[in-house]
Amino acid sequence: MTDHHNTLTNLLQLLDYDARRFTSAEIQLSRVLPEWIVQANNMKLKAVLERYLEFVKEHVKKMEAFIAEEEIYSISLRNRVIQAFIEDTIEKMAECGDVEVRDAALLECVQAINHFKIAAYGTAAAFAYELGKEKAAELFRELETNEKQIDDRLSQLAEHEVNPRARVHAAVHD
Repeated sequence: MTDHHNTLTNLLQLLDYDARRFTSAEIQLSRVLPEWIVQANNMKLKAVLERYLEFVKEHVKKMEAFIAEEEIYSISLRNRVIQAFIEDTIEKMAECGDVEVRDAALLECVQAINHFKIAAYGTAAAFAYELGKEKAAELFRELETNEKQIDDRLSQLAEHEVNPRARVHAAVHD
């Protein structure tokens, strides 16, 4: 059996490794998002999360196609970062005794996930571009753009609806 330590010796191997981790992250999210959609109280938040779930499912398909095309040795790599985000979200939501506050917590957590994925896909696009892999670079830019779109929608929703409702609700309960 070969020693698997220090096997990333070039940028392509790093990109392929990251691609496997991205795929795992998207699969993990696709499993938990339906539950979060059910738990969301605000209808607009539910709608944005449903749109996000569509993107995530699309991302899984596109990443799996990329992995097949690249002939990446597909060992299942659990994405511990996304798993930590998911666990944090579940814990935080469980602590919320108010539906409006829970919506604010859920929105906050999903946005943190978005920001992580925007950075990850942006970096992957830069790596692919550096390697002369235009098609891969375009794929990662597209996924990054999807994440930014959801992030923008969540920011608007937080600012104009979810956060003000959580604030007012909290004031009522004090």
